[in-house]
Amino acid sequence: MSKLTIPAGYRMPLTNNELQRAIELIHADFQHNLTVRLNLHRVSAPLFVDGSTGLNDDLNGVERPVSFDIPDVGLDGQVVHSLAKWKRLALKRYEFKIGTGLYTDMNAIRRDEEVDNLHSIYVDQWDWEKNIDPTNRTVQYLKDTVCDIVGCICDTATALRNAFPVLTFRPDRDVYFITTQELEDRYPDLTPNERETAICREHHTVFLMQIGKTLKSGIKHDGRAPDYDDWELNGDILMWNPVLESRFEVSSMGIRVDAAALDRQLTAAGCDYRRRLPFHQMLLNGELPQSIGGGIGQSRLCMLLLGTCHIGEVQASLWDKETVDACEKAGITLL
Repeated sequence: MSKLTIPAGYRMPLTNNELQRAIELIHADFQHNLTVRLNLHRVSAPLFVDGSTGLNDDLNGVERPVSFDIPDVGLDGQVVHSLAKWKRLALKRYEFKIGTGLYTDMNAIRRDEEVDNLHSIYVDQWDWEKNIDPTNRTVQYLKDTVCDIVGCICDTATALRNAFPVLTFRPDRDVYFITTQELEDRYPDLTPNERETAICREHHTVFLMQIGKTLKSGIKHDGRAPDYDDWELNGDILMWNPVLESRFEVSSMGIRVDAAALDRQLTAAGCDYRRRLPFHQMLLNGELPQSIGGGIGQSRLCMLLLGTCHIGEVQASLWDKETVDACEKAGITLL
């Protein structure tokens, strides 16, 4: 059943051709801003990985990867969910020094995604990872990095408005920081999504911290795999979306687990079997660099800055017939 929402009176202010040129501008400008602010360099990344290595991102632990056999290689491949673990290994293999890092275009298929205005089975994002000194495993370093990324978004929004004056969205540079527990304490009677919308309505740019651990209520705000982010040092960048009048996640990121955090979180998540996997062995043995990283949704950012109401307006994917028919009736072009 379609979960489509079309705001009353919605119209995309750009022509289809202008929209494509605007998407191109966003990609080029934001990538440049990100590399300068975070000291990153572009690398090539895999579309699929060996399913037996533990390199694939497990997301919430229930999503099924798209798998296929490779007869001539003798392995089973998995289309990546994200590159959270691969990036950290790449920092070591590509010899990135402390204070430098990588970014790449990540394309994924998430077959179990529930599609709606914001979600598609096709995921495109800038995945990035940076080698950091162990002394930078702090909340302040995390916050500083978040402010840098928000600055990149705001600078790109300015460039976009200059090129297409009909566009009016202005993201807020001032970031409001709050933990999932503080958010639950503030809105105990709301669901996690409702809490996020409430806080974004009040503070338009929010970094919601400490995602993955169990709260005082006995529930988790949201799931997060135990083997990449440190649940004490992670979070989501959320912005207020004036078109959909709701919270809008732009990025999931965090300082990655060290050996101690991995040990603690594998036990808490009941995933001790992963200790035997090659990637996890390297981490537990201290063979990988300390790092911070995340993913920034490419289509998500385009949606927000361009003011579209559906992700299918800025990326090509597959949709149910009800969604296709409703968008056609409303004059919305799905790519």
